[in-house]
Amino acid sequence: MASPPRVLTPVTPRQVKAGEGNQVCDFIESFCTITKDSMGGRAGEPIVLRSWQRNILGMTFAKRSDGRRKHRQALIGLPRKNGKSALGSGIGLYGLLMSGQGAEVYSCAADKEQARIVFGVAKAMVDNNGELKELIKPYRDALEVVSTGSVYKVVSSEAFTKEGLNPSMVLYDELHAAPTDELYNVMSLAMGARRNPLLVAITTSGVRSDRDGGDSVCYRLFQYGEKIASGEVVDDSFFMAWWGAADDDDHKDPGVWARANPGFDDLIDPEDLESTVKRTAENEFRTKRLNQWVSSAVAWLPGGAWDACLHNGGNSRLQHRSRVVLGFDGSRTGDATALVAVTVEQKPHVKVLGLWERPKDQTEWKVPRGEVKAAIRQACKDYDVWEIAWDEFLWIDSAEELEAEGLPVVVFPQTLTRMGPATQRFYELVTTKGITHDGDPRLSRHLGNAVIKTDTRGSRLSKDAKSSPRKIDLAVAAVMAADRAGWWLTQEAPGTFKGVPISELRFVW
Repeated sequence: MASPPRVLTPVTPRQVKAGEGNQVCDFIESFCTITKDSMGGRAGEPIVLRSWQRNILGMTFAKRSDGRRKHRQALIGLPRKNGKSALGSGIGLYGLLMSGQGAEVYSCAADKEQARIVFGVAKAMVDNNGELKELIKPYRDALEVVSTGSVYKVVSSEAFTKEGLNPSMVLYDELHAAPTDELYNVMSLAMGARRNPLLVAITTSGVRSDRDGGDSVCYRLFQYGEKIASGEVVDDSFFMAWWGAADDDDHKDPGVWARANPGFDDLIDPEDLESTVKRTAENEFRTKRLNQWVSSAVAWLPGGAWDACLHNGGNSRLQHRSRVVLGFDGSRTGDATALVAVTVEQKPHVKVLGLWERPKDQTEWKVPRGEVKAAIRQACKDYDVWEIAWDEFLWIDSAEELEAEGLPVVVFPQTLTRMGPATQRFYELVTTKGITHDGDPRLSRHLGNAVIKTDTRGSRLSKDAKSSPRKIDLAVAAVMAADRAGWWLTQEAPGTFKGVPISELRFVW
């Protein structure tokens, strides 16, 4: 039985039933053939879709109640050897023949040779089927249906024109290899005049960064899909199904291979994986055969360690007037501004109280300082706040303002001498399950983005690259708050500092 996707965005059975999935499947099985001998069958035989392929096509081509396609963009992540090319080619031919007059279908990839792979399979399918040969006129890099004026063309990142494109369907192969997001953006924006356009990217994973050092377009879309799947973001127009191993999985475990590859039962030869894992670099095997994202920097927390600290199915341990330390990491524009609470107890609990990130489509955005300060004041009403561990950089004026009101602001400089030990203590809490959290996907995302970088000054918490858009601010705030909460536990008696009650040292709401 094929494994389900590790990440799947929501689609209702009613939307699937109302969609084109069955028509797409029937088209592929009626007209498309296997083009090379493989585990899936011999060249020339009709394609027989597996149940997981039917399911994914049903969800991809789901429709809304008004009859239009639910999704405008779809990201399907599969390890190699799971039939990506055949699936993409079948979708492309369906789009060419079944999208009405003047359809424009494009096979896209990082370079022209890669773009020709899916297109080449589609072209071979046409050549193998007499009915398709009568309808479609082939060219070197194009297929044309003369009767409808519809075309299927090859386009690559290295050579394309932005003028005159009006795609009805786009198949983007191996999106992870895109050097920039330019071609993807051009194609997605050019679909605007179509009533039911669809961009389908079928890809394996890769290194998170593109050639400019920032997140690749594929990794950004993957993270976006994770947000939708977790409920952090609502976007019915974007669909993602992603198969692959979890971060903490043993890449040499055949059970992991089976979970990561939906075609493990009959499309993939286990002996091939047994041989490949012995002679392939770990990162290469993880990306190509287990569909995992990798980084050139060393991940901070071990895979799965943070998930193992989830408290009681995601319920928070914080109660009204719980004793807490707040951690605050502030920014003005580009980075995020983060506010977390960590309880002052032997086994602390972490809760996100606020996160302010620049929306993707707003270039002039600034952090709403009034809203941030209001959230801090509200936290001091809701909880017994012993301290606010404050990164004063860029926010020193607000720190002084809140301190003047009686709030217990304590500066926590982002220096190696302060953050180094604090980071190590947080790591120990997580790896020994000495801390809990309520499963907030935003904090999980920021912790997952954090890496450890080591140089002559020592090791520190960081992003993959200085210019990386991936945020780690919630991770930084949690580290600061947990460090200070642990410090309070070392004092002479709970609720005192050097014998003086906390209530006499600070303002209490």
